Amino acid sequence: MEKPFHRFTELFVQLGLPSESENIQVFLEKHRPLHEAILLEDAPFWSTAQATLLREEIILDADWAEIVDQLNKDLR
Repeated sequence: MEKPFHRFTELFVQLGLPSESENIQVFLEKHRPLHEAILLEDAPFWSTAQATLLREEIILDADWAEIVDQLNKDLR
């Protein structure tokens, strides 16, 4: 069975953040570069709930993991 394909905009909705392309670009520009020593889910700009969501998706290798990995790359 194939994993569902999720878009960046959907991840931002899950995180409770504005999900329009312009808003995503502003978010990325504001928070990059994220230092390599900091795990994505430990970045200081996430709320506890956002960090938990990211951590769980990565640990569980859930269907959101691929797009979370992309967010991690885009913030570096």
